[in-house]
Amino acid sequence: MKAKNTLLPVQTLLQSSGKLLDISEPVVMGILNATPDSFYNQGKGSQIDELLFLAEKMIKDGAAILDIGGVSTRPGAAAVAISEEIKRVLPIVKAIHEKFPETWISCDTYHATVAETVVAAGANIINDISAGGFDENMLDAVSKLNVPYVAMHIQGTPATMQINPQYEEVVYDIRIALMNILTLCHKAGIKDVILDVGFGFGKTVAHNFSLLKHLDSFRMLGKPLLVGVSRKSMICKTLQVPPAEALNGTTALHIYALQNGANILRVHDVKEAMQAIRLHRQYKSVD
Repeated sequence: MKAKNTLLPVQTLLQSSGKLLDISEPVVMGILNATPDSFYNQGKGSQIDELLFLAEKMIKDGAAILDIGGVSTRPGAAAVAISEEIKRVLPIVKAIHEKFPETWISCDTYHATVAETVVAAGANIINDISAGGFDENMLDAVSKLNVPYVAMHIQGTPATMQINPQYEEVVYDIRIALMNILTLCHKAGIKDVILDVGFGFGKTVAHNFSLLKHLDSFRMLGKPLLVGVSRKSMICKTLQVPPAEALNGTTALHIYALQNGANILRVHDVKEAMQAIRLHRQYKSVD
């Protein structure tokens, strides 16, 4: 009989602005794109009433966290001015904080100035695709803000990351990279760090599936793992479907992610992700 995969214990309680979030059981982070050019938008993008409507639906469907982004990080995406990013995200952060004060708000940004602005407006988490690599002030800023920090691995930039990404051994290489990132976060004084291997950010389809299959090996770092595979190219290219038709594939990969130790699923479709979590919980509960 094959031995069960033993998952190491990780941090299961996040703290921010007097709030506590228990992630001892997996939780869902709903994606709210305040951008006109993301690879998959459920609404029209930047209209605040539409984003609030989607936020309310996600909360009702079970999202513990809402992740608001004002800059598309799809492959080939161009940079956006900080002032424009703030113009996009600040109104929706304020509106959600006012209307749903108990909901945790994450901001998907790699700029320290944006991080400072949104936390002052009610954001609880900073989600940085560059793990401080695109703004030398980010780690110190997050430390001073005293909020949880999602540190993601990326090879290159959104504009270049999918131009022939290469690794010696992808799982090992990224584990070492995240270990080094974690050291920098600790030196900066960041207390709560969440790690993200960065599916689709400078990885081929094969790289992505290797990372998913060996996700549990990243638990040795002792930090919660965020997984963002929702409607991404690893699904679309494998199944030969557009993002709009990638929900079924997304749910399938969510089950693998949960089985291999994911603590947070970052998703476009909250209801279906919550169903995957409930099914996985039931699956684990039997001998």
